[in-house]
Amino acid sequence: MNSTLAHVFIQYQRALPAGAPRRPVTCVAAYDETVWVGTEDGLWIATAGEPPQMRRVVGAEGPVSTCAARSGAAWAALGDTVSYVVAGEGGATHVLDRRKLSVPVLKLVPTAERTAAVGPSLVTWVEEPHLALDGPGPMLVSAAADPAGNLYVASANSIWRLADGSWECLTPDGLGDAPVRDIAVDSHGHIYVATNAGLTIITAVAPGHQPSSPYSTNAAIDSEPPTLSTGFQETLRGPDGLPCEDVRAVALAGRSIWAATALGAIACVDGRWRLFSGRRWLPADDATCVAVAGDGSVWVGTPNGIGVIAASETTLLAKADLFHRRLRARHVRLGYVASCVLQEPGNVDSFMHEASDNDGLWTALYVAAESYRYAVTRAEDARANAKESVEALIRLQKVTGIPGFLARAYVCAGERVLKSDGEWHPAADGSGEWKGDTSSDEIDGHFFAFSVYHDLVARGEEKRRIAEAARAIADHLLRNGFLLVDVDGKPTTWGIFSPEMLNGPWEAQRGLNSLEILSHLKAAYHLTGEERFQDAYIRLVRNHHYALNTVKQKITAPGHVNHSDDELAFLAYYPLLMYETDPDLLRLYRISLRRSWQIERPEACPLYNVIYSALTGDREGIDEAELTLREVPMDLVTWDMRNSARSDVVLDTEAGRFGEPQSVSPVSPAERAVMKWNGNPYRLDDGSGGREEDDGTFFLLPYWMARYYGLMG
Repeated sequence: MNSTLAHVFIQYQRALPAGAPRRPVTCVAAYDETVWVGTEDGLWIATAGEPPQMRRVVGAEGPVSTCAARSGAAWAALGDTVSYVVAGEGGATHVLDRRKLSVPVLKLVPTAERTAAVGPSLVTWVEEPHLALDGPGPMLVSAAADPAGNLYVASANSIWRLADGSWECLTPDGLGDAPVRDIAVDSHGHIYVATNAGLTIITAVAPGHQPSSPYSTNAAIDSEPPTLSTGFQETLRGPDGLPCEDVRAVALAGRSIWAATALGAIACVDGRWRLFSGRRWLPADDATCVAVAGDGSVWVGTPNGIGVIAASETTLLAKADLFHRRLRARHVRLGYVASCVLQEPGNVDSFMHEASDNDGLWTALYVAAESYRYAVTRAEDARANAKESVEALIRLQKVTGIPGFLARAYVCAGERVLKSDGEWHPAADGSGEWKGDTSSDEIDGHFFAFSVYHDLVARGEEKRRIAEAARAIADHLLRNGFLLVDVDGKPTTWGIFSPEMLNGPWEAQRGLNSLEILSHLKAAYHLTGEERFQDAYIRLVRNHHYALNTVKQKITAPGHVNHSDDELAFLAYYPLLMYETDPDLLRLYRISLRRSWQIERPEACPLYNVIYSALTGDREGIDEAELTLREVPMDLVTWDMRNSARSDVVLDTEAGRFGEPQSVSPVSPAERAVMKWNGNPYRLDDGSGGREEDDGTFFLLPYWMARYYGLMG
């Protein structure tokens, strides 16, 4: 990947058509940018736009079994009647013709010159209904035309092509046990067959055979269908990358395959399969039909209405700008940045702020993101935002009344905000409440943010304030024997960094917490210049082997992998390796960093890959980081995503830390629940039912950090 600022890629996101009916969709057809949608009570027309507009076709009421699109018009089968509808200006429609057919129509197919009405045993042409052709014998279930307009029909087990007025059997040996549901044909005669056991692709033309016109005036209608000796067939299933083997309908567009399946829409884009399921993408997963419009949008029929997956060109910069505008609109309170709770699932206008367990950490990451943006762009709003939020971090110390002890979160008196569970205490200045039992997460975040802000943004008095805040936290830890001591005089649950604990009963936390305290002391020394922090750092290295403790800090024992700890580790690596100059210590820290990153690399986490590259100069994970950022969904609502039923997923024999089913390899971020980088990317089923929206900092930080280091753009 040769990244540039203007490197354009295709971004998919759900579009919500204005006026779309919330009822079962029976069929969908597209021509250029006009889409026709059939439902149980009538035909609808959709025109392109943002959002797309849908209108009912007056005069085409009743259950629509199938429809076919032509330039500016459509045929739709309503019971035993086929209606011809013309699209006018502004989405207006006119029903110009109604014709009764002698047989029920299961598929209308635009061919080279006419529109075929394919029934279970008879084919007619709606423009000339007096021309009729018996089917090839078995009961038909589907039909399609290739780009040249040649007609193909399918029974449950065979496929025929119409040539010179006769049916050519293309599958003399049948198609196996899986019944055909739908077919699509490309320009080279490859037939894509939707079945309940995968997607089969067959060759349709024998060597040396050239298809002729499907129409002949002197063809013998009752002649015996000839049989061709055709090529091969291949069936794609889960192990081949197919996300769902229960395929209902298939459509070809450009270099892509789109299909409607029991799990939603699936697509093979440039050879790579993807799944579009859950409310992020569709009204329901039980997809029934699919069509691709000229603008690249994909229209998927479901029992709950039509789903539209829009495709548009964008860049990572444009994506970052959009996420940041949303963040500023909904995710900032008193300078703190966090996810927000939605009172109505999916309705971002119904948001309420929440004071979370980790307001300090999430705000700290935003401080760093804006600091990098300022360093890259010199945008004054980035500087102002970073300053506002770093002051909010400093406030988390002031409100506790305990020197150097920082709160998890703070709520101002009278503020309309949801308070997360936990212990809350009155603010020392009477201004509100603060949340206690502070964890190492907060200290990690504060020192990371202080370091980046100090080095890239702070000026004069701001540097002094940062140094003062860092000094207070470090002094608190030194004063209390490397413990974070709460208002009750006892260490917090996770604020443990002492040699007695880490080299004793806290073996599981030994590596990470050793790394963290060394990083904090090194950062405090850098920010304040006070030797006592360096002295404490050296004592931990020489007397308590803390540097050696870091070498295998990443725990790999099945069932004990803590993805939150992984994020904390990389945030701690950054100041430590940025500020350490001793080659003997750097040797150990780089061994630790390399080991951790190699274990994390399959996750393709942009934050970890960018930090690793920034500290080592090694760019080998940047392509994966950029791809992940591209595939982060535009919709950051935490919709439920269910991937455990996928046919392409290999289940891990070990569950996650909380007993959750997980895969051997992560699925794309476009297909899993929205999560920060402290979430489990191997988790298959997750989400909040659409009741939360992430703030998007998880995207902004690695993007702007990568820009700062020249890794992207």
